Amino acid sequence: MNTQIAADAVAHPVAGQPVVRVATAHDDAFVEELQAIAFGPGRFARTAFRVRERFPIDTSLSLIAEVDGTPCGSVWMTPISVGGRKGYLLGPLATHPNFRKRGAGKLLAREVSARALARGEGDFVLLVGDQDYYCPLGWETTTPGNIQFPGPVDPNRVLLLSDDKDLAKTLSGAIAAFDAR
Repeated sequence: MNTQIAADAVAHPVAGQPVVRVATAHDDAFVEELQAIAFGPGRFARTAFRVRERFPIDTSLSLIAEVDGTPCGSVWMTPISVGGRKGYLLGPLATHPNFRKRGAGKLLAREVSARALARGEGDFVLLVGDQDYYCPLGWETTTPGNIQFPGPVDPNRVLLLSDDKDLAKTLSGAIAAFDAR
């Protein structure tokens, strides 16, 4: 995503359109409630949550989407490494049901990924998600079984975003820690 367009969107928000900002401690209750609505009580058993239990999220890459000043979505980013390559695990990404289909989720995915990769500290953004949603945004399928998570995942839902267009097919190894700070 063009960072100037993102900056202009924040500087000059359009009524009814989502904008993105960095999350603060004041957003914690909203994020917790939103994740409960979006993913239910089983969210803690998901493999991606196991990664976030082992490795801390990067709070500078925790974003909130708002529409007309009302929080409507959130996303987290966890620094990781795979096979010695540094990157990030995106998620959870959630949009409140009252604000779906307004572009907040896609804006959050694009913006948090652009911010993370612009740092130059990681080569990729990895996620477990729907191909129909993320592939049009630039994510690519990975080679099934190449990336080992600390639990089961559907290998068809492991997607990667990188400037290196070969990385989605070649990246392999277990998810390990990487401190981006």
